[in-house]
Amino acid sequence: MKTLAARMAACALFATLFATAAAPAAAHERTLFITSATEHADDTATFPLYRGRHGNTDVWYIVLDSSDGKDAERRGVNHSQKLANVRGTQAAQKVSVDANGVVQFPATVDFSFQRRVIPGPAGFPPSLADPGAVGEIGYSPLIQLPNGVILNAPHIANFTGQAAKVRGMDLGTYTVRMELTRGFQGGRGVLYLSTDASDPAVAALENVTFAPQLKFAPRAGGDGTDSARASLAAFVNGQTGAANPQRQGLNSALLDGLSPLNVLFWNPKQGRYSPLWDVYPAQWSANAVATGRNLRQTDFGQVENLAQDGRITGPDGARFAAADFVVNCPIVSRD
Repeated sequence: MKTLAARMAACALFATLFATAAAPAAAHERTLFITSATEHADDTATFPLYRGRHGNTDVWYIVLDSSDGKDAERRGVNHSQKLANVRGTQAAQKVSVDANGVVQFPATVDFSFQRRVIPGPAGFPPSLADPGAVGEIGYSPLIQLPNGVILNAPHIANFTGQAAKVRGMDLGTYTVRMELTRGFQGGRGVLYLSTDASDPAVAALENVTFAPQLKFAPRAGGDGTDSARASLAAFVNGQTGAANPQRQGLNSALLDGLSPLNVLFWNPKQGRYSPLWDVYPAQWSANAVATGRNLRQTDFGQVENLAQDGRITGPDGARFAAADFVVNCPIVSRD
């Protein structure tokens, strides 16, 4: 069993609770991976909106990734071949499609819960973290179509309410504007959309849907093409200060009110990309902190090198390793 500190360290890294530090680059300077999206200067993006059905009620969802390359190209979404590894598992809900092309979902999300996050004595870890949106039994943002294709199709609204990241829905144009989060990948800045998490505390801190079925996505610590997950590093004790160019981490997110600037391993143009991020909490050693070597990191491979050198560990000096939390965060664009 992981300690509460280790568990909450993994949880708190998903800080879409916090405002971002800097304005994004101009649209023409960025690589837009989800080409069906339109980015805006306030770290939001507009996505196509789809209507599905759950029993006798409408549900509204977006599509962000597909396991099939041709399908992804047609939809203007990310291709993630690794999502095929959830086919037939509890991580995906099987759906049907009616004669009009409307997806019929066995389960949806209850958006009516009250989200509560109470900081602990030192801010982190929080003493209470309850999510504001909870998936019904069997709900997953990953859906398996009758032809076997896996889509990342999170629900963002239904009769119970709407997701907290929604900034506006237009049912006339079938579009929705969503809040994005900043991070790093391969030494460059990225914007990603966080929608679901497999742990309730993580979901509360990230302000997304608690979707426990995601925990069945294979497999913790598995970053290869035989896994459905990809690796993400989140620092628990980086430098702080809103104006500090080296700031990064959960402590900065809590003290400075800014993004923790998590470090993602792959981007959607790489075969090992997946929107299902396997979280590696990263703690700088006491020596690294004392000597000022706890500098901002932007590349997961370099984080691994620092862990091998002993400058980075897991929380409380544990081995740098996956904490077995899954967060659904597709990368939308990169600097």
